[in-house]
Amino acid sequence: MARRIVATMLALIGALLVTTVVPLGLITTGHERHSFQQDTTLSARALAGVAEDRLADRVHGPALGRALAAAARAGQAVAVYDTSRRVVSAAGTPAVAVSAAVLSAALRGRTSIDTSFDDRLRVVVPVTGDQGGQVVGAVVLSRSAAELEERVDVLWGWLAIVATAGLAAAAIAATALARWVSRPLNSLDAAAQRLGGGALDARSGAGQGPPEVRRLAQNFNAMAGRLEALVHGNRAAMADVSHQLRTPLAALRLRLDVLTQDADPVTVEELAGAQVEIARLSHLVDGLLAVARAENVVAEKVDIGVDEVIRDRVAAWRPVAEERGVDLRQSSPSPVWAMAAQGHLEQVLDNLLANALDAVPAGGHVMISVVAGDPTRIVVADDGPGMTATQQEMAFRRFVSSTPGGAGLGLAIVHRLVTANGGAARLSDTPGGGLTVTVDLPAPAADRLRRPAGLSD
Repeated sequence: MARRIVATMLALIGALLVTTVVPLGLITTGHERHSFQQDTTLSARALAGVAEDRLADRVHGPALGRALAAAARAGQAVAVYDTSRRVVSAAGTPAVAVSAAVLSAALRGRTSIDTSFDDRLRVVVPVTGDQGGQVVGAVVLSRSAAELEERVDVLWGWLAIVATAGLAAAAIAATALARWVSRPLNSLDAAAQRLGGGALDARSGAGQGPPEVRRLAQNFNAMAGRLEALVHGNRAAMADVSHQLRTPLAALRLRLDVLTQDADPVTVEELAGAQVEIARLSHLVDGLLAVARAENVVAEKVDIGVDEVIRDRVAAWRPVAEERGVDLRQSSPSPVWAMAAQGHLEQVLDNLLANALDAVPAGGHVMISVVAGDPTRIVVADDGPGMTATQQEMAFRRFVSSTPGGAGLGLAIVHRLVTANGGAARLSDTPGGGLTVTVDLPAPAADRLRRPAGLSD
């Protein structure tokens, strides 16, 4: 944003300078050229007045000679013509040359001015006598335009300096403004990222920047404070629940064990049912704590070898699958990488495999596969009873289970862990019947160090 502010201000100031400085320079240059032309014309007419005594009155005084010498010292070249187009007097270099047409026009009383300004300015003026205004000759004055061009160059140089100074001042002001605006926003953005990453004590500086940004930072800090209080309260409540429930359950289990030792067979059977319910309640408490830990997880993501994790978890669950008569298979090319916190992918796969093995009857199949890409995709498909569309929509909620006796927490834990790592999970029907769970996890950056393609377990 700071770059955009600076670029926008510089573009606006640059456009303003162009629309101001360039016309000013053109107008001033035109004025300088006009003044130079007028001054040259007046000098030629003054020389014509001095030459009139020589041409009309035939007076050979020193005035014309002094005037021509002064003009030569000023860098001008002058030639005086009579009506017969003969040069009467001349001074200065280079010698003045004039065409017959221009000289004829001057002898008819017409002033000619060459305004090309390539190198020299040439003015031809008629010389008129005192009586009757009769033209008695012509004066040709040639003046170097170097002085004019030097003044014009100096003018444009100063204008360029002023424009450059204006742009530099604008750049300094724009940079200061951009920093004044962007610094608190960058601080707020960094605080939001830290808060999103689990740093609940993240706060943004609220004393800098425009009033609107300061108010935004204050509101963010207030929101972060309330969120921190809520999360800490939730964690404390879960810890209290864990302590308050696990201890009585353990004590109750021990009491039932003691009662079983001296009870009759009927009572033992009833106590065994109570033990099953206590075990189920303990499992439910453990699941709730696992969900809470998944929701509050704050862990740094690293590159995970997905193929290795899949092989490890399939090997761990294969004895369970064989015991239940389920065919557990895997299809994972080597290597495949994803980004996740340490241990999270193992928990996700354990929950998915446990749910699949619970749902699939004997003789069924469970297939786990992975597809490299961005994102990295892990698919667990079974040919069990599957779920209806309504059940699939609610499956990631707590306590929602399509399996009789299930706690309804496995898929909730999967969803929390996957989303905490920046991924996504979804359910779909397996072709031919069953349920397919698809988990997408972020792929590592392309320039990260990869394991050699030929390395495998």
